[in-house]
Amino acid sequence: MAEIDDKNENNVPGKFYVDTNCIACGLCIANAPDYFREDDNGNSVVYNQPDTDEGVEACEAAIADCPVQAIGDDGE
Repeated sequence: MAEIDDKNENNVPGKFYVDTNCIACGLCIANAPDYFREDDNGNSVVYNQPDTDEGVEACEAAIADCPVQAIGDDGE
């Protein structure tokens, strides 16, 4: 499970975030490109918080697909 204390500093503020355990596999970017992208270090981050039910569902699917559980949904 993602840890908010290990949150990547390049995430935008909001409920969803990627922590520093990201292995840069790119699944979240492939599945939800409107919300995830690579930072300057090649790791995934949330760059846009969802504001629709469909967006929330896409981010929740990214959480389910993350092989190292680096995506959290308890951000600020």
